[in-house]
Amino acid sequence: MSVRIGIIGGSGLYDMDELTDREERVLSTPFGAPSGPYVLATLRGKRVAFLARHGAGHRLTPSELNYRANIFGMKMLGVEWIMSASAVGSLQEQYRPMDLVFPDQFIDRTRGRISTFFGNGLVGHVGFAHPLSHRLSALAADAAVETGARVHRGGTYVCMEGPQFSTLAESKLYRTWGADIIGMTNLQEAKLAREAEIAYSTMALVTDYDCWHPDHDSVTVEMIINNLTQNAKTAQQVIARVVEQLEVETRDPAHSALATAIITRPDAIPEQTKRDLAPIIGKYIK
Repeated sequence: MSVRIGIIGGSGLYDMDELTDREERVLSTPFGAPSGPYVLATLRGKRVAFLARHGAGHRLTPSELNYRANIFGMKMLGVEWIMSASAVGSLQEQYRPMDLVFPDQFIDRTRGRISTFFGNGLVGHVGFAHPLSHRLSALAADAAVETGARVHRGGTYVCMEGPQFSTLAESKLYRTWGADIIGMTNLQEAKLAREAEIAYSTMALVTDYDCWHPDHDSVTVEMIINNLTQNAKTAQQVIARVVEQLEVETRDPAHSALATAIITRPDAIPEQTKRDLAPIIGKYIK
């Protein structure tokens, strides 16, 4: 059974009781090692691949993550759809702790992270105006509504460098930009998934208000952990429903993202680059 669906999030997502036929797969990529082994399992009749974004025991900071290896490993497994889950802070009053947000836009506030497979003699420019899969996000939002969660469709996710949280001035600035939530990981995943022709969506789990909020000083690590734990239970239900209902044979615009993106003349691309990127560019460049 091929693996068409990938899940990126915390380890709680693959502690689900429904999972059967589990196996761990350690992969080596041209970009180094992923965050850890991929957990392959069967969920509601479909084979899925889970990856703990921050590694076992949450030991990698957002800036330390090898985003390229994580996404390339999914591509090596045959994944065509990725559902991710991550904790975020709220930049607007209406996004309350414990809410689920399915954003449709990003603002990049990271610095120096490698977020492309291109380079080394190969130039490509993918469209990224709509960075998340509308089809997958809509399906996941519908699934979240079925769990009884408070759900928000659409919104702008500010991806910051971290690992520190925002200053008060930054938090207030993002609010004036009309941004809705803030996190540290999803933008690089979305960019690389697009280049790998994988449809990507994220489920943002609101744990607390960012520091602009007058109640922020009363937030404790214990409160955030409690919210994360409860959110993880909801996320498990949403993931299971998405896997069950996703028609993996349907096509998403992301699945042909490279069709007009590669600029370099084929005979000018180094052979090593062609070999390294074969899982991604192989159907376009021989």
